[in-house]
Amino acid sequence: MAFEITFLGTGAASPTLSRGLSAAVINVDETLCLIDCGEGTQMQMLRFGIKKDRIRHVFISHLHGDHYFGLVGLLFTWHLHQRKDELHIWGPFTLKEILEIQIKTSVPNLCYPLIFHDLESLPDGVICIEKRFTVSKFPLNHRLSTFGFLVKETGRQGNISKDFIEKYHPDPETIRKIKEGSDYKTNEGIIIPHTDIVTPVRLHSFAWCSDTAYHPPVIEYVTDADVLYHEATFTKDMQWLAEEKGHSTTIDAALIAAQAKVHHLILGHISQRYSDMDEFVNEAKSIFPHTDVAYDGMRIKLRN
Repeated sequence: MAFEITFLGTGAASPTLSRGLSAAVINVDETLCLIDCGEGTQMQMLRFGIKKDRIRHVFISHLHGDHYFGLVGLLFTWHLHQRKDELHIWGPFTLKEILEIQIKTSVPNLCYPLIFHDLESLPDGVICIEKRFTVSKFPLNHRLSTFGFLVKETGRQGNISKDFIEKYHPDPETIRKIKEGSDYKTNEGIIIPHTDIVTPVRLHSFAWCSDTAYHPPVIEYVTDADVLYHEATFTKDMQWLAEEKGHSTTIDAALIAAQAKVHHLILGHISQRYSDMDEFVNEAKSIFPHTDVAYDGMRIKLRN
């Protein structure tokens, strides 16, 4: 049982020897989601031990090549490996047309069900519901239609207090019902609310904001997230270029993190012009101290 994020590619525009292109895998209790799939993502999966056959959902933020050029190859690899499980792809509508052309040309009889969801036609908020988590989408501010994502746990139950068990000695069926939300009725007819019996559980969440310029409307969607991955393509001295290209600086990302009261900020989508990350992290930490810079292969465990 786990909630773990693995960053496969953390660079911008074109790959370098140290940074691949945008991609991250989120593992919630062995159901895997892939967010973005830049060129070379398959190799990064092999490099960092990702069990790609467990990926059930692929979310593509937008149609700039460094965020989806690796997807077609991955789809064909699954076909070669005789995948059987259905795959859900969530992305802008044009992505569907791109994939249909590629599949028709190369593998007209794909061996697994491929289900496409048009992000542009879906309302903002929760779009995907799994047993242990949900995924929400929200608009970002880039040069074309672009979406951010929030992966949030659901359904995890708290523990029944030791004092309650020692006093009332509930049987397994009663414990199950209480964990599912039922109140408890004593032999004397007294109702003990479920909330007085079960310790509260923090449901973890991970937010993805790339690519985007500084965009305060995202705050309502990412507030209190355990981890916010926010692009910071440039340092603050390149603010003019960030605005021109629809990207963020270190300061932009830190301001969003601070206003959203997230717990941990991860900077990513780093321009290849930078090699020394000290300036990056120090600029952001001047506003939001709990900041780190992503690197390829970086893993964050929100729970085991």
